[in-house]
Amino acid sequence: MWNYEKRLEFPVNITTPNARLAQAVISQYGGPDGEMGASMRYLSQRYACPYREVSAILTDIGTEELAHLEMVATIVHQLTKDLSMEEIEESGFANYYVDHTIGVWPQAASGFPFSASQFQSTGDIITDLMEDMAADATSI
Repeated sequence: MWNYEKRLEFPVNITTPNARLAQAVISQYGGPDGEMGASMRYLSQRYACPYREVSAILTDIGTEELAHLEMVATIVHQLTKDLSMEEIEESGFANYYVDHTIGVWPQAASGFPFSASQFQSTGDIITDLMEDMAADATSI
């Protein structure tokens, strides 16, 4: 069990909306190597780990990734919350806006929605740890 402190791990204070930047950053939220996949990867893989110490580390890392997810969501929200309709149309943000308005929804920059198929939990600790290292090596 862990305690949630009702504050971001690192403060985010973006005051100027920027839809183009939000479209890129959203991939770090729900893209193939984003924080949502990372948190689910570690938190799923911990159950098949034969070593309590390693399982505990995977739990710690998975919950840390949730803190990253919260920061990225805050960044996307702050980049989009005060957009004008002109900015939405000019930036190419209209397709996202039609479905989600200013809601933060997990997807890749390409618009492909987050899917659990973006990560693996094989039950083999070596295979899983190798995937973890590969995924972390490709993150932004």
